[in-house]
Amino acid sequence: MPGMTGFVPLIEVTRGGQPECQHWGAVAVADRNGRVLARVGDPYTVTFTRSTIKAFQALPFMQAGGAAALDWGQGELALLCASHNGEPMHVVQAERMLASVDKDYRALQCGCHRPLFAELGIFPMPDGFVPDERHNNCSGKHAGFVAHCVLQGLALEGHLDPVHPLQTAIRDQVAQAVGLAPAQLIIGIDGCSAPNYAMPLANLARGYARLAGGAPDTDLHESLVALADAMVARPELGSGTGRHDLDFMRIGQGDWVSKTGADGVQVVGSRSRGEAFALKIMDGNMVAQVAAAVEVMEQLGWLDTRQREALAPRRSRSIVNAKGLQVGERQAVFRMERNGG
Repeated sequence: MPGMTGFVPLIEVTRGGQPECQHWGAVAVADRNGRVLARVGDPYTVTFTRSTIKAFQALPFMQAGGAAALDWGQGELALLCASHNGEPMHVVQAERMLASVDKDYRALQCGCHRPLFAELGIFPMPDGFVPDERHNNCSGKHAGFVAHCVLQGLALEGHLDPVHPLQTAIRDQVAQAVGLAPAQLIIGIDGCSAPNYAMPLANLARGYARLAGGAPDTDLHESLVALADAMVARPELGSGTGRHDLDFMRIGQGDWVSKTGADGVQVVGSRSRGEAFALKIMDGNMVAQVAAAVEVMEQLGWLDTRQREALAPRRSRSIVNAKGLQVGERQAVFRMERNGG
């Protein structure tokens, strides 16, 4: 299968002691200079980044002084980077962001979907509830797109088109953040209709090492620091009730910058270490994705006793049926290879 030959088994599910399922993937650990520190499988496996690059998609807005011009604080910046649940706190924040440029949800071009609070079974859908674009998990990112276009005098019509000036600026600055040339990014269209990019896992990890630890060698440093500060300060806005990114950033006590992406992508950066890992689960299984991320943190030595205990439920080791019987186990089956050895 082209582009997926670098994947190896990461998580195995057994039932009655018999292997039943395997979730294959790859992991890259990198520092902000692009040095690959550790890996599982091929760290240069190319994958679409999905929502993990939202902070980088906010860079044209940040670099142009948009946050300062609109007096946006950490709440707004956290929602810029969010894949949120569509809870009231998220909807209210998106409305405020749009109102700051005299727009409402009708300016958003992300479409609407069943909000994640219902899709993930966190809360039931209220009777008579009708979602709109504000409830889209990407509405914060798209509110940032709208705000940037208004401030810069760019056309709102077609602002998700890859050739629109907003999107060409985003492509340039995503590439700069991860250490690639724009032409090296493989373009696709995300679930929210915005352009998205595929890249090697090692470059995605490098970008998150820069987001988490800063990039003083680039002009992106202040913007990246501000976005990371917001993500760790307001993780409830960046994800929402019951979400693992919220757990990761709270348990990390301000050190971990965590972001999930659809179809099995996860990135976590350590601010104190100036390094990050990016992983991809080949089949997109989110339970395996989260369990693998915790195991990576364990093997990298990021966890103390308290953090290990707090994250134990996220490993999802026991498989329990509808009657509460343990019927299987889920285990990590990989070992990190460090520094190419």
